[in-house]
Amino acid sequence: MDSAAPPAPREPGAAEPPARPRPRLVFRTQLAHGSPTGRIEGFTNVRELYAKIAEAFGIAPTEILFCTLNSHKVDMQKLLGGQIGLEDFIFAHVRGETKEVEVTKTEDALGLTITDNGAGYAFIKRIKEGSIINRIEAVCVGDSIEAINDHSIVGCRHYEVAKMLRELPKSQPFTLRLVQPRRAFDMIGQRSRSSKCPVEAKVSSGKETLRLRSGAPATVEEAPSDVEEAAARRVDDLLESYMGIRDPELAAAVVETARSSAGAQAFARGLDAVLGEFAFPDEFVVEVWAAVGEARDACG
Repeated sequence: MDSAAPPAPREPGAAEPPARPRPRLVFRTQLAHGSPTGRIEGFTNVRELYAKIAEAFGIAPTEILFCTLNSHKVDMQKLLGGQIGLEDFIFAHVRGETKEVEVTKTEDALGLTITDNGAGYAFIKRIKEGSIINRIEAVCVGDSIEAINDHSIVGCRHYEVAKMLRELPKSQPFTLRLVQPRRAFDMIGQRSRSSKCPVEAKVSSGKETLRLRSGAPATVEEAPSDVEEAAARRVDDLLESYMGIRDPELAAAVVETARSSAGAQAFARGLDAVLGEFAFPDEFVVEVWAAVGEARDACG
């Protein structure tokens, strides 16, 4: 039997064969307080994602405080970061009531952990039990911090807001202007299973995620390994301890930098080059390097 002839060589100057089309990724979304289901696609970062959601529901992108995945609740464990599972259901939490609270800083720490939505809003991710803020019932997890002493902080990153709060003088009252996420009546208690909006959308069992980046196109990647997830959780804990913020995407970026570094000094230089704006303390860098190694050893 004759063998098949090899493909003819392409002549110089001939056009390249057409690239394989990228898969069309369509995500389902709802407003967390209740809405019909929308479908969005074609975004490469968080700001574009918010714009697509806003377009689907006829609202301004600035109305969106943050998004959660697979849950309509204000659940900081389900907060959308830099990765979305290809089957994840996106819930957008929009601006609700504005409130002002007066706080007197009687201790060095207020007991707040700050994060941000990647599009200009910083908000409260955790409140420490027994802390100054914990004693103020009007302040809740999920509240966006809009102003400190009438100074707008919209557009500031989480670490900048945390620094402002740390630097406030003790024993001197200050005012926080907060915006809480809009809530539907049935979100005060347990939302009914018969609601048109699913209570808990099915969590993806797939291993691929859409990775959002601020300065590059979004890419479909394998989900993080057990080692990477363990290391990122530990780094996120260290971010909270040293800087008063939580940011899983930042933690993942720190872990990536550590994995590509040959040693602690190279890691420190890599952080300065890639994430210098955060001005990480030296002690933080040392602990992160150790934590990444511990996570690698623990996971075998």
